[in-house]
Amino acid sequence: MEIPINIPSVGREEISVVTSILKNSVLTSSSNQGGKYVQSFEKSVSSFLNIKYAIAVNSGTAALQAALYALDIKNGDEVLIPSFTFVATANSVLSTGAKPIFVDVLKENYTMDPDDLQKKITKNTKAIVPVHLYGNVAYLDKISEIAKKFNIPIIEDSAQSLGSTFKGKHTGTFFEMGCFSMYPTKVMTAGEGGFIVTNNKKFRDKLLMIRNHGMVKRYDSKIFGLNLRLPEINAAIATVQMKKLPNFLKTRQKNAELLSKLLSKSNLNLPQERKNEKVNWCLYTVTTPKRNILLKKLNAKGIGAASYYSTPIHKIPFYKLKINLPVTDWAASHVLSLPIHPKVTSKNIEFIAKTISEIL
Repeated sequence: MEIPINIPSVGREEISVVTSILKNSVLTSSSNQGGKYVQSFEKSVSSFLNIKYAIAVNSGTAALQAALYALDIKNGDEVLIPSFTFVATANSVLSTGAKPIFVDVLKENYTMDPDDLQKKITKNTKAIVPVHLYGNVAYLDKISEIAKKFNIPIIEDSAQSLGSTFKGKHTGTFFEMGCFSMYPTKVMTAGEGGFIVTNNKKFRDKLLMIRNHGMVKRYDSKIFGLNLRLPEINAAIATVQMKKLPNFLKTRQKNAELLSKLLSKSNLNLPQERKNEKVNWCLYTVTTPKRNILLKKLNAKGIGAASYYSTPIHKIPFYKLKINLPVTDWAASHVLSLPIHPKVTSKNIEFIAKTISEIL
């Protein structure tokens, strides 16, 4: 029995729409507004997240880059981010010439520690990028208070949290901009792709230029930009996936609830939703001091458990910084994510729980 940690749920509808695009040969558009499917996808995102504007780009990394460019982040600036996340968050900051400053996380849900955040603010701090890791919502109330006190804009890294809410409001929609990913391991996919959301028309207009070499019309580059456009094929897949997203989220929640029930008597520290929080269950993440043993034995049984992120950014070879982030280091050696995506059946969940019980 093979149960991968995450696998995209694509079917006939996605195949049909891709075939149609290939037959019509309109694969992309360099117009300011984007192609037919890009525009359709952006409308579906705006509707789902209840936000004015969505701007599609070709990856979650591109979404972060574009948002930072829109804030005019540049050389000499500092951007506060967690180290306990995927390297894209830090690399996006570095690509602007700015310096990523790493903040510790909280044991409760592996998101940015507001107290450590406040300690690391300097006169050079120009943005804060909290990450809603595994779909868990960062402590936005406290982070917002700090940001307002120092007048610092916030970009939400919502790559893993599409569908997660706090007090009924979607992640990515609380502050200046929110950035999402549509990589195949996320709750919905475009193959590759991402998008930025905002309620600010000025940012929206700027982002449309940034994703298209700074242009409004052909060859009239007004600001710095790159080719961050989302191709029509990817946008079409994403449009179909957005229709399926509510069911994807329901299935993940059902699987998470069953797994929590079956593991309730285990020695694992299980994920918990906070009051007023609804998690999308992008990843079901437990902690245990026996992580490495458990991971190895689960993989040997065909269960695609994985450790995100056993090497935090500040310790990877490219960054290699000697800084003190105790909870980040603890999490890196204790976290283990288990499969609960829509293709995981209740029998699979029972097998995972039974295997864990036997191992422990």
